[in-house]
Amino acid sequence: MDLDLSGRHALVCGASEGIGRAAAHELALLGADVTVLARRADVLEQVAAQLPRRDGQQHGFIAADVTRTDALQAQAEALAAGRPVHILVNNTAGPPGGPAYTAAEDAYLDAFRRHLLANQVLVQALLPGMRAANWGRVVNVVSTSVREPIPNLGVSNTIRGAVAGWAKTLSRELAPFGITVNNVLPGYTETARIDQIVRDRVAATGQGPEAILDGMRRNVPAGRFAAPAEIGGVIAFLASPAAGYVNGVSLAVDGGRMQSI
Repeated sequence: MDLDLSGRHALVCGASEGIGRAAAHELALLGADVTVLARRADVLEQVAAQLPRRDGQQHGFIAADVTRTDALQAQAEALAAGRPVHILVNNTAGPPGGPAYTAAEDAYLDAFRRHLLANQVLVQALLPGMRAANWGRVVNVVSTSVREPIPNLGVSNTIRGAVAGWAKTLSRELAPFGITVNNVLPGYTETARIDQIVRDRVAATGQGPEAILDGMRRNVPAGRFAAPAEIGGVIAFLASPAAGYVNGVSLAVDGGRMQSI
């Protein structure tokens, strides 16, 4: 199986922690040069320094706020002008919880900007390099909610669905240029997002955190949450040459929690 990413350059968003950081690590293990992106420059510098490194591999970082899409696009274009980017991992923290009907208009607009619009400007900035190479990978970290909406995540359910529709459309448009576009749908994963979901459910139900965590685990046939590296490994596979004919899919990595086929 060809998993070698030597000579490829990956930009991984939301890479200061959790799934993004794990994906950056796995891509570096496969030989890619990795640039990590998030808001905190001090943390990113440490992340980049700790990535696996073979002879010749070059890793770096960009401190960026994905809500400032004009600046984000300019930063991505500057990165690609120096070294074309062949792999883009779109990954952003999910919106706060709560019912859809109580969410303010600004909550939807902010989530739309952080997720779909940020993804769009990054693709536009990096696409020339992918087309020149006739090779590219776009992997979006989304959520199982694109298939089965999750209770009390109204804004997230809505925006995740929009991203999935955008990605499927893009996969058909870019396939002739050797570029694939796929979504990874993580289930419950040991990240800060779990902590946020638990806090929201405590507030909504009055149950204690341990009771909520136990209930979440019982809903997973595997009986546990995923480690970030387990999601990162799937992202790295989709970015590899071996996955060249996988395009336009939304791949659940959820321990079997979803009940749909």
